[in-house]
Amino acid sequence: MSQKPMISPAEVTESATPSAFTLYFTEDNIGIVTIDVADEKVNTLKAEFVQQINSLLQQAQQHPKLKGLVFISGKKDSFIAGADISMIARCEKASEAEALAKKGQGVMAHIAGLSVPVVAAIHGACLGGGLELALACHSRICSLDDKTQLGLPEVQLGLLPGSGGTQRLPRLIGAPKALDMMLTGRSIRAKQALRMGLVDDVVPQSILFQTAIERVRKGHTARRELSYIDRVAQGPLGKALLFYIVRKQTRAKSRGHYPATEKIIDVVQTGLSQGSSSGYEAEARAFGELVMTPQSAALRGIFFASTALKKDFGAQAEPREIHKVAVLGGGLMGGGIANVTATKANISVRIKDINEQGISHSFKYSWDLLQKKLRRGHLKKSELQRQMMLISGTTDYSGFSQVDLVIEAVFEDLELKQKMIHEVEENASPQTIFASNTSSLPIHKIAEGAARPEQVIGLHYFSPVDKMPLVEVIPHAQTSPQTIATTVSFARKQGKTAIVVGDSAGFYVNRILAPYMNEAARCLLEGESIEHIDNSLVNFGFPVGPLQLLDEVGIDVGTKIIPVLESAFGDRFAAPGGLEAVLEDGRKGRKNSRGFYLYPQKGQKSGKKTPDPTIYKLLAVTPKNKLSEQALADRCVALMLNEAVRCLDDGTVRSARDADIGAVFGIGFPPFLGGPMRYIDALGADVLVKRLQALQKLHGTRFAPCEGLVTRADNGQKLYS
Repeated sequence: MSQKPMISPAEVTESATPSAFTLYFTEDNIGIVTIDVADEKVNTLKAEFVQQINSLLQQAQQHPKLKGLVFISGKKDSFIAGADISMIARCEKASEAEALAKKGQGVMAHIAGLSVPVVAAIHGACLGGGLELALACHSRICSLDDKTQLGLPEVQLGLLPGSGGTQRLPRLIGAPKALDMMLTGRSIRAKQALRMGLVDDVVPQSILFQTAIERVRKGHTARRELSYIDRVAQGPLGKALLFYIVRKQTRAKSRGHYPATEKIIDVVQTGLSQGSSSGYEAEARAFGELVMTPQSAALRGIFFASTALKKDFGAQAEPREIHKVAVLGGGLMGGGIANVTATKANISVRIKDINEQGISHSFKYSWDLLQKKLRRGHLKKSELQRQMMLISGTTDYSGFSQVDLVIEAVFEDLELKQKMIHEVEENASPQTIFASNTSSLPIHKIAEGAARPEQVIGLHYFSPVDKMPLVEVIPHAQTSPQTIATTVSFARKQGKTAIVVGDSAGFYVNRILAPYMNEAARCLLEGESIEHIDNSLVNFGFPVGPLQLLDEVGIDVGTKIIPVLESAFGDRFAAPGGLEAVLEDGRKGRKNSRGFYLYPQKGQKSGKKTPDPTIYKLLAVTPKNKLSEQALADRCVALMLNEAVRCLDDGTVRSARDADIGAVFGIGFPPFLGGPMRYIDALGADVLVKRLQALQKLHGTRFAPCEGLVTRADNGQKLYS
């Protein structure tokens, strides 16, 4: 079949008013709808687009020989990244948010109800409302590109898909897979989307548009049938069993803190049991209710804070471009830093270690992570090889003359780190930035004696580097604005969320974490069991309990920072007496399979974490839980909140926003509470002061509320204006 020439968008003006959606027709009467939101890097759906889309669809329907429609993006690497979250945040009542959802449902119903074939040609992010629009189309074609990802991430904002996604997705791919996508918020890549039936074809981006056109020319095609297992899951017995299992598993994970998960299950079940009409009604109503929940407000607060942070480089300066990086130290941290530099930032990195074994260890670290991606189909073999080629190693300073940034990840020893600076200054170029991955040593001390102190900065990663999203960027008094901006920019290229914090002992994250961990240890020494302590904090909302976290970080590493903090800030950071017995027994946690928990022998499968009962004998403690879960959690968390306010008031952290981002991304402070500062505002400074004062009477002066907290309580002030 010969292809007729097409009319380009530039040759046709369909509307005199500016619109994010433009329509033109090919010579064989196929309508092309281009989505291109003006002055935005990615397309997001806004309330005002409802009228635009409906008008455009009516215009298309008036075309006398219309064969079909293709939706395609005018952006380079984005289809539709979701809905405009600020539009949702402006809703003051549940009824307003419900009306918003119903408008979205109406638009999608208009698309789905067209008599001609409608095809979504997807390249780049197709998320949230973007995927709901694609689901309303009769067919979906997507590009075979790493940038192309499809998902319904609304649960991460405490919401559910509100424009028909909860009803269309289960009918398209089956309820089990649809629930998994919606309850986790995870994104699906092109090939996986094809396997699960989410899209009808996957093609190179170069032929995406033409493939979509050909799909329209074929007319309506038969809908793909669900697999036998999915059909059984949607039968009466299968449905009952599926929803029972999903509810049980979801409640075990969410622990009742995320109402959106329960609503998603309810709404999907309603649609499959009572029909689409009831399902859409339940979806809109649930969406309205969820928008008004404090959990969604907190999660949206984190979203807005993260978005704002991406535009903040921490200093009024233009960041320099980083082309080559070196890492000093081939240990766990050095290997992790090298990995994210090569695989995320796509920058060549040279690892220097004192011996070949350290370099080999770093190579293996990246190789193992990339192999895992290869096995999961997230990476091609050629891409694995290309990324590995970005990593090189040396036992001397060869190649350092071309390096723009050196990241030091050696032992926590001040003299050693100062020696590293002198050696780098002798072997690197005069423009090279020196970043120290110290977790406790003041940066101004490390920079003492440096020839170029303005190029010395702290860059504190969290372990494991490939998983933990946060880095703290720590300038000292002489660090130049350009060094700060360049370091922040580089950290973002590594896929990290970067906050700029003050140069004081423990910086921000470890400083608020230390009293929390100390108090958990005190509770253990008072007779509370390991399991009870950790369960109390997990049920409060942390991903892991404090004692398990200490095992994961390394008991030896975790306890090293305590003397530094005690020296800087006094007795409130003093470690509880008696805990040293754990270290003296050689217990370092997971890394040597000896800690607060038992670890399987090599070759054994790891099951549920079990506390090591021999700890109690070691500490001369007979476990007997006296505190309730709530009382135990309040006691540990109160110290963290108190210290966070001190950090804000003394300038260790620049803003309430940064304090919340640091706590959520750095130590897993419960996201549904929005971070320490939002939690204090929600709780009330006066309530927290009374709680601290009551604990002070019971346990001593470490619980004395800080001056800033007392002042805010007296004046009714909030941390967020």
